[in-house]
Amino acid sequence: MTILITGASSGIGYATAIELAVQNHHVIAVARSKDKLENLKKECIKLNAQAGITILAADISSDEGRTAILDVLNKIGLDVLVNNAGYLVTKPFEELTQTDWQEVYQTNVFSLVAVTQICLPYLKKSKQAHVVNITSMGGVQGSSKFGGLSAYSSSKGAVSILTECLAEELKDKNISVNALAMGAVETPMLNKAFPGYKAPLTSATAAEFIAWFAVNGRNLFNGKILPVSMSTP
Repeated sequence: MTILITGASSGIGYATAIELAVQNHHVIAVARSKDKLENLKKECIKLNAQAGITILAADISSDEGRTAILDVLNKIGLDVLVNNAGYLVTKPFEELTQTDWQEVYQTNVFSLVAVTQICLPYLKKSKQAHVVNITSMGGVQGSSKFGGLSAYSSSKGAVSILTECLAEELKDKNISVNALAMGAVETPMLNKAFPGYKAPLTSATAAEFIAWFAVNGRNLFNGKILPVSMSTP
């Protein structure tokens, strides 16, 4: 399978790219940092990933970045899209600026929408098409909420509802759409939000499940927001 992952330069995205590559899927790893993507490719080569990995240093919020993705898809095609890229601002609600809101929603919602739209023509050609949106327990109704994360959590809530809408709209095109609402996972983003907190899951452990779900989840689920968390709610 050919699987595109955004936000692949660190954390869950990085670990998931490695996991899928060593399972002999061809990974298209997209992120802004070319140096980190080069390190990812070197690690995949060291682990003898047979299907190979295509790295693409691109800003998915820009027209140029999305054009670069299209150029790759025209050559390789696509079976699975993992929308993992995310942006976090930790700040009390009353201190959030318009720029803060725009930056969070630009990456977490608007860029996700744009990337998904450009991937659709290629997913329609696949018999295994699956869109997996990586969201957060903070974006799930009824879950515990935390101060300073209103912009981030509300953007992830938007992704959750969008997932349900897309699943309904795309089911006749044989494209399944699901979301994984991640709980606490040891990543740079979690450390930024909760300095000093020790998460119960490592990125590598979470990546094992995400990789399995990306490949197999469409056979069991569609339009679902699945909590991936060690705690309740």
